[in-house]
Amino acid sequence: MPFTRELHTRDPMKSQSMHYSGRRSRRGRRKRSSSRGGAPTTTIPKPKPTFWQRVIAFFKGPQEAVPPKPVERQGQNGATKEKISRKPELVEVTSPKLYVGNLSFDATESDLFDLFNGVGQVRNAEVVCHKYTQRSKGFAFVQMTTLEEARRAVKELHDKEFLGRKLVVSGAKTPDIERAA
Repeated sequence: MPFTRELHTRDPMKSQSMHYSGRRSRRGRRKRSSSRGGAPTTTIPKPKPTFWQRVIAFFKGPQEAVPPKPVERQGQNGATKEKISRKPELVEVTSPKLYVGNLSFDATESDLFDLFNGVGQVRNAEVVCHKYTQRSKGFAFVQMTTLEEARRAVKELHDKEFLGRKLVVSGAKTPDIERAA
């Protein structure tokens, strides 16, 4: 049998068509229009800036990166409304355990212990931290000795500035309150 070059030469197009990898090729696929049956929608691409336009934009700085101003809503009478901050849910004090929110991330349990000792005797203070990073989550629980001290602490310390932030002090939700909600 004579040796022929054709038998031993691999044609790249034939080898691709003979082997199936299980995946569909994306080469040559067309994008489908979003509207079925209608005329295909075309979007006009933004013209690519030239080299010199990019050089000038580099030295001018980011002009388009400036975030747009928030849209002010107008009320019924035409006056603009300011953004109203959401007030946290205040829970009635039914146990000596208190929730302390909007806490500075630098606050420690000893800081809370000292702050709440000015109002009454503190049994326990616990800052809630992230499981892995051990960084404060921004809230804590403080347990006072009596219910009256807890109520007094809420009256005196709620909305008080502590380490640069206004505290939110309210009664802690107990499991029976959470089930009722």
